[in-house]
Order: sequence, then structure tokens, then C-alpha cells
Amino acid sequence: MNNHVRELRGDQGWSQAEMAERLDVSRQTVNAIETGKYDPSLPLAFKIAALFGRPIESIFDPGE
Repeated sequence: MNNHVRELRGDQGWSQAEMAERLDVSRQTVNAIETGKYDPSLPLAFKIAALFGRPIESIFDPGE
């Protein structure tokens, strides 16, 4: 799954650790999501969308 998490996080000026703290996950989880090595659970995807104030589908793209 493709995502725009890295760009959105950068726009906020947050480090991976700062974003992880806001989501109550590890920094490694944020890194894995950003690099496409881990697809977040639906509840975590909703938390990420809420954090950025955007719909899930504007952040995550299932790709092909």
C-alpha cells in the first residue's frame, strides 16, 4: 500500500518519534509505515487520518 505519511509528517515538522508519541506507537512503527514495510491496522489508519485531519483515502492508496 502506498501512503503519504512521510510528506504529511514533514509538513508538520514532526520527527518520527514525535509522531509516534502522538499516535501511541513506536518510532519503528512510523518508520515501517512510511517505508511501506507495514500496513497499519484500520484503527491505527483512522488515528493517523484524524491526526492529520484528512480522510483515510487521501493518505493511503491501495495501489495496484
